[in-house]
Amino acid sequence: MPSRLPEVGPNIWGGCLQGLLDFLKGIGAARFAAMIAVTAALIGFFAFVILRVTTPQMTTLFTDLSVEDSSGIIKDLERQGIPFEIRNEGSIIMVPKDKVTRLRMKLAEGGLPKGGGVGYEVFDKSDALGTTSFVQNINHLRALEGELARTIRAIDRIQAARVHLVLPERPLFAREAPEPSASIVLRVRGSLEAQQIRAIRHLVASAVNGLKPQRVSIVDEAGQLLADGAATDPEQAVGDERRAAFEKRMRKQVEDIVSSVVGSGRARVQLSADFDFNKITQTSDKFDPEGRVLRSSQTREESSMTAENNGQVTVNNELPGNGAGGSGAVAKDQSKKTEETNNYEISRTTKTEVTEVGRVNRISVAVLVDGIYSKNEKGELAYTDRPKEQLDRIAAVVRSAIGFDQKRGDQVEVVNLRFADAPSTSPISEPTGFLGMLQFTKDDVMYVIELGVMMLLGLVVMFMVIRPLVKRILASDEVTAAITAAIAGPATEESSPASGGQALLPSAAASAIDVATIQGQVHAQSVHRVGELAERNPNETVAIIRQWLTEPAK
Repeated sequence: MPSRLPEVGPNIWGGCLQGLLDFLKGIGAARFAAMIAVTAALIGFFAFVILRVTTPQMTTLFTDLSVEDSSGIIKDLERQGIPFEIRNEGSIIMVPKDKVTRLRMKLAEGGLPKGGGVGYEVFDKSDALGTTSFVQNINHLRALEGELARTIRAIDRIQAARVHLVLPERPLFAREAPEPSASIVLRVRGSLEAQQIRAIRHLVASAVNGLKPQRVSIVDEAGQLLADGAATDPEQAVGDERRAAFEKRMRKQVEDIVSSVVGSGRARVQLSADFDFNKITQTSDKFDPEGRVLRSSQTREESSMTAENNGQVTVNNELPGNGAGGSGAVAKDQSKKTEETNNYEISRTTKTEVTEVGRVNRISVAVLVDGIYSKNEKGELAYTDRPKEQLDRIAAVVRSAIGFDQKRGDQVEVVNLRFADAPSTSPISEPTGFLGMLQFTKDDVMYVIELGVMMLLGLVVMFMVIRPLVKRILASDEVTAAITAAIAGPATEESSPASGGQALLPSAAASAIDVATIQGQVHAQSVHRVGELAERNPNETVAIIRQWLTEPAK
C-alpha cells in the first residue's frame, strides 16, 4: 500500500487564503496590473452599455427660443419631472423622443412658446374699466408690434424680429394727417433675397392702416440697411429683379429642351433680355368724315317791301293802309330772303392706350452644345461634330421656345464646340429595387455604428479575456489528471509475493524482470512528463499539491 501524505492542518480557510496570496505572488505584479485593467475596462464597458440602453433618446422640442420662452418651458418641464437638455445657450431644448408630441400639445395649451414678444394676449388679463384711453392705445400698439414680429419670424432665414410702429394722431384743425411709418430690425441666417425684403415691407404695410411700403425701413443685426424707403416708384425699384427672374426662367426652359436632345450637361445657355420699364399712356381721337349724321336743321325766311314818296314825310303816309292810296303815285321795292342752317355730327373715336412697365424690347440667346461621342475600334471615346442640319433644328426649337420676333431684333445663335470635360463612361446610377429601399437616416447610421462598436468590444472581450481563461482552466485539469495518474500508477502496478513462500521459477523470474523493466521505463516517462507539466505550470501544480495536503486521511 502506498504511504499516505501527512495532514497539514484543519484550518481550511487559512489554507485557501494563503493559497490565494501565494497565487497572487506567483502571477507577478505586471500580470496582476493587467488583470485589474481588464476588469476595470469590462466594468466600464458594461456600465456604458447599460447607461446607453437605459437612457432615453433625446430629440429637439423647440429651436430658436428666446430667453423668456426658454425659461417658461424649463419651469414647466421641471414641474412635470421630465428630463431635458439645454443647448446653444438655451435656444434649443431637448426632451425624450417618445414625449415630444405630448409636450408640444401641453405647452401649446399653456401658450408656450409665446414668440419672445407681447401680442394680443396683453388684453386677456387687463382691467378695461380702470384703464385710460392712453394706456389702451399703448397696449394696442404693443400688441400690433408683437403680432407683426411673430409673423415675420415665420419667414425662412429669420431668427428674430422687432417691429417699431409710429402711428401719429391727426392734430386738430389740420387739413392733412401725418403718414405713419415703421422700422424693423431682423436677425437673419445668411442673407435675405430682394423678394423677401419686399414681401416683409408689404406685409407690414398691409397690416397697418394708412402705412405705405415706401415708409417701412428694414435693418439687420449687423446694422446693414436692407430697405430705406427711398424708392418712390416700386415698379422701377424692382425692374432689375423682374428682368433677372425672366432671364432665369427662359434660360431654364431653353436648357431643358436642348439637354433633352444633346444629353444632360452637354449644353450651356446664356440669355439676355432688354426690358423697357417706362410707363406710357397715349390718347388719340379719330374723326370719320363719311359717317356724318344730321343733328339739327333751321330755316329762316324774310320778305320786305318799300315805296318812294319823293321825300315827303307825313303822318298820313306812315299810317297803316295809307301807303297804297294817295293822290300821288309812288314806286314800290319788294325783297324776300330765305336762310337755312343744318348741323351735322361727325363720327369720332377716342382711343387711350396704356403701356405698362416691363416690356421686352429684345431677346438674345447663345446656345453652346457639345459634339457626339462614340467608341472607336480601340474602345476609346471619339469626338464628332454635330451635323449642321441638327444645329438648325435646335435653333428652330429655341426660337419657338423664346417667342422669337424678328421685328424686335431678337437673335439666336447655336454653336457646336467641344467641351473641356468629356462625358463619364460609367455613370453612377441610383440603386433601384431592394437597394433603393435601403435609405438610411442619420439616426439609423448612428444606431448601426453603436451596434458595431458594441459587437467589436464583445469580440475583443471574448478572444482576449474569456478564451485565455478557458484555456488555463483546461490546462489545469490536464496537469491534475497527469499527476494523479503518475502517482497512482506504480502503486497499483505493484505485485505482492505469493503466500506460502513459494519461490519463482527462473523463467518466471526473467519474465518478471522484463515486466519490471518495462514498467520502470513507463514510470520514468510518466515522471518526466509530470515534471515538464510542473515546470510549465508551477502555480497550478502547487495548488493541486496543497489541495491534496489539506484532504483528510482515509
